[in-house]
Amino acid sequence: MPQFIPAGADVLRFSLLLAGIHALLGVAWFALLVAATRPLARWLSRPAVMRGLDRMTGAVFIAFGLRLALEKR
Repeated sequence: MPQFIPAGADVLRFSLLLAGIHALLGVAWFALLVAATRPLARWLSRPAVMRGLDRMTGAVFIAFGLRLALEKR
């Protein structure tokens, strides 16, 4: 992250400040994700929903594999 450190600033202190901000934003983002998905937990754990998600994930993997296999070099 040297491109974000202003000229003449103490590199160590400014780097630690940026790293701290990054860590706080990460924690806030994951807390938001947990808070947003918590109400959906019961619905997501239903067998029919889990089967649908598994099928959709499998279809995406198959599509990626087919695209890779059919790609011309």
